Amino acid sequence: MTVNARMPESLASSTGTITVDLGRIASNWLALADKVAPARCAAVVKADAYGLGAERVIAALTRAGCTTFFIATPDEAETARKIAPSADIFALDGLVGNAAAPFAHLGVKPVLSTLDDVVAWSALCRARGEALPAAIHIDTGLHRLGLPLRDVRRLAAEPSMMAGIEFDLVMSHLASADNPRDPKNRDQLLTFETLSALFPGVPRSLAASDGLMLGPAYHFDLVRPGYAIYGGQASQIAPAPVKPAVTVSARILAVADVAPGETVGYSATWRAKRPSRIATIAAGYADGVPRTASAPDGRPGGHVLISGHLAPIVGRISMDLITVDVTDLPEGAAMPGEFAKLIAQGLSIEDAGYAAGTIGYEILTRLGHRFTRLYLDDNP
Repeated sequence: MTVNARMPESLASSTGTITVDLGRIASNWLALADKVAPARCAAVVKADAYGLGAERVIAALTRAGCTTFFIATPDEAETARKIAPSADIFALDGLVGNAAAPFAHLGVKPVLSTLDDVVAWSALCRARGEALPAAIHIDTGLHRLGLPLRDVRRLAAEPSMMAGIEFDLVMSHLASADNPRDPKNRDQLLTFETLSALFPGVPRSLAASDGLMLGPAYHFDLVRPGYAIYGGQASQIAPAPVKPAVTVSARILAVADVAPGETVGYSATWRAKRPSRIATIAAGYADGVPRTASAPDGRPGGHVLISGHLAPIVGRISMDLITVDVTDLPEGAAMPGEFAKLIAQGLSIEDAGYAAGTIGYEILTRLGHRFTRLYLDDNP
């Protein structure tokens, strides 16, 4: 196992690090693929692989055997095709702007979610005189992207609208998969079974990270995990067979004594009730630490891990700095120059999201670019 950073000497001046375990990401994907077999297991690598570096992640997943990737935008399509030249690549946002011709050139399959997209892709097929692959997205109750019932039925009744299109996938997306007890999951499953039957012989896909944990009935021909591949656990009721793959650390800049009655941070929202030791850490909302992880009014807020001990964030989070109460830590546990962990074993992405009133997905994808990125990789 090797560690690859931008430059070894960059650690000496780095304010923080984001360590991405590519071997663990590959293992997570393999565990999910094994769980859903005989269905195929794709990987969602949109948003720069959830902020972790699409080029490195796609390469690692390709080595692990992944052959199908989902991205969102034309720029992401270019990156994915460069790293995975023979993979099936689907573009979830469909025909953004003038993406039709570039997608055809790259061999990327747009996920068609509107009649306009269907008509435009069909027109390109006819103009080029060849069948071009695509996926069709039907709305089963999320009411975001996806063809509504009336449009799905219109396409089935007027197949000429789809002339030239080679459909490789019919898909939908669950709204409440993180809660297995929500009856909406079953409602969407039944709707998907009904509407996808209008496209006989086309492979089907309904489940993403949490949906695949709902059981084989939701797997169909292809599942599309994203968050779970990176170690995320959105559902605490039905956790996926994955392990954390990301550690985020930030440097302790100073440790100072604060007397009772003194305040810490902007707007003086936190006041020491006892003689306190406060560590200032080089991370802030510019680095992806949500400002809402502050706890200025006494409510529970975010924490960091220092030498294996949890320490609460106190005072307001600012752009570049957070302040942490280390009074109860053992003597010498918090020292300037050492690193505190913002995400690690014992302080999960979900913990950080909950403390900030958000979700782990947002924590992961908002990690900033000032921190040095380190990759643990069995195949450098």
